[in-house]
Amino acid sequence: MANNVFDLAELRKLIDEQPAVPPRSPQETAEEHEALTFPPVTLLPDAELARLVPAVPLVADAIRLAAWTGTRPVTPEGLLPEPDEAAAAETLGVEPARLRLIWIVAVNTGLLQIIRGQALRGPLPELLTVEATLEFWDGVVMDVLDRADEGLTGSTVVDEHLAEMLATVYSVRSGVAVANLARGILQSHEVACRPGTVQLRRLAASLPAELLEALALLAYCGLVEQTDAGRTALTPLGVWAIRRDLLREGHDAPTAAEVEVFADLSAAELVEALVKGAATQSAVAGWLERRPPEEAARELVEIAAQGTAGQRGAVGAILEELGPEAEAPVRRALELPLMRRYAASWLHIRDLDAPALSADDHTWIAVDSLAALMHLSGHAAGRLDPPEPGEDLIRLVGEMPAVDHPDTIAVLDMLASAHDDPAVVKAARKAAMKARSLEHTKLGSPHRSETE
Repeated sequence: MANNVFDLAELRKLIDEQPAVPPRSPQETAEEHEALTFPPVTLLPDAELARLVPAVPLVADAIRLAAWTGTRPVTPEGLLPEPDEAAAAETLGVEPARLRLIWIVAVNTGLLQIIRGQALRGPLPELLTVEATLEFWDGVVMDVLDRADEGLTGSTVVDEHLAEMLATVYSVRSGVAVANLARGILQSHEVACRPGTVQLRRLAASLPAELLEALALLAYCGLVEQTDAGRTALTPLGVWAIRRDLLREGHDAPTAAEVEVFADLSAAELVEALVKGAATQSAVAGWLERRPPEEAARELVEIAAQGTAGQRGAVGAILEELGPEAEAPVRRALELPLMRRYAASWLHIRDLDAPALSADDHTWIAVDSLAALMHLSGHAAGRLDPPEPGEDLIRLVGEMPAVDHPDTIAVLDMLASAHDDPAVVKAARKAAMKARSLEHTKLGSPHRSETE
């Protein structure tokens, strides 16, 4: 559930629940990205996909290269000597630069084996099982994508944005126009690298031709194809392989069949599946498609108004997908103690009239969002980043005892035990003592206030 000060993604950066994970370098931390949710895809049956693998031009050439190589000496770097490399390129009818890619694929996938300075032939993919053939294909694609760091396509800017370009094409099954791909790459490059005006103009002029060459190489690698409308789309093997790569990166990339099983659940069942991590955010769109927005929002609000912080977190993730058409049930939630703050935030974000939230309200939402992490599991909790510098969290921790949240003490205890910043730990322990003291005072009072 979004709000104007803190949101769950930002709060995840404030705590660390993975003490067994070795500390990461600043570069690794900077390269991390938020997990994305991709639309569900329909895959061909495994057996049909496996039959397509040997026909991929890159795979076919790797098999031919393995047959041509037979048994022969290689350089200390595990490559063909220059005369053999030239002869192999001529035999296969490819450029030397492409032969290097073919050789790397052949060696890394086991078509060729390097033993004591000699290249030897390995098993051919058509002799493998369906499962082994698809694993072989996965290895081919990983080899191809890994080459982007060393100059896969001949275009530096395309190589830099290759992963996001393929993810974009993956998201649009009908294909993407080359001009739109080029525009997207330019925009990403401008944001990431901030090139000067002259450099950007030169890049805009040269990119279309470079992109066409890159797409031709990706077609040779079996990843993309041109649709009848002239758009670039992933091949069936490309869809399978890029999905595997997205999953490895921690993204939510379901199949249509995986999402379908959640579409007919009740609201309570879907929320429970999200809390337990059995369902991911990708299940939400299919579930909402089968329900009127007002009905879905009404059922969800009822669950969140009486549920745990984890259930409120799951409900918030679903409500985020709804627009102003769900206004009526969300507006009624302004009258519910555990939902009024979220309802006001939801309305504000959609530029709808709503009461203003106080600083204490924002702190209460922050506590509730952190409490949700203790209930959620699997994809629902997501990957927690290393702690950020603790100044904002120390301020927030100091404000927590005063907002009368039912999970305040549990959240403070979690921060005191899980955070690696001594200043945050000290502040959390101090705030937990204060919260316990306030709780004891309330318990001893004949007029205990209602918890909101």
